[in-house]
Amino acid sequence: MVDITIEKLQNADFEKLFEFELENRAYFEEMVPSRGDDYYNFEAFKKRNKALLNEQDQGLSYFYLIKDKDGLILGRMNLVGIEKSQGIGHIGYRVGKSYTGKGISNRALTLLLESTNQLGIKRILAKTTTNNIASQKVLEKNGFKYRETSDEEFNMNGQLLSFVYYIWVK
Repeated sequence: MVDITIEKLQNADFEKLFEFELENRAYFEEMVPSRGDDYYNFEAFKKRNKALLNEQDQGLSYFYLIKDKDGLILGRMNLVGIEKSQGIGHIGYRVGKSYTGKGISNRALTLLLESTNQLGIKRILAKTTTNNIASQKVLEKNGFKYRETSDEEFNMNGQLLSFVYYIWVK
């Protein structure tokens, strides 16, 4: 089993997280739409992440960094759009190119699901793209059930894709 932790995002992480995002930009943009050039400007990045910390402090979302035993950022996992009254959240995650295929997303998602009691989350919604088979497998290994594939298609990097939706229920 991969020796990792998931830790909530903090101000002290911004510089290393920025380097991680920059290093993996091209790889991430193969699977998800670009976050735009402004995201890769450090001052704008800090401002954006401070807003995320504010959201996290209010319990509206949780932003986790996936780290190895030495504190190196391997990826991130976000639980957003939390509706506390219904115990619902939406999951998203990404792992750096050098760390794919090593079970890191799977282990990180397992760790997150183990913490759902403390967070008051009973159901988690997820979506991925039709070409992201690895992400679909991670969700299914962790008990997420396939719900549907959208009829709507969109073009990303010259490929026609659709969103695939999943749900996890405690």
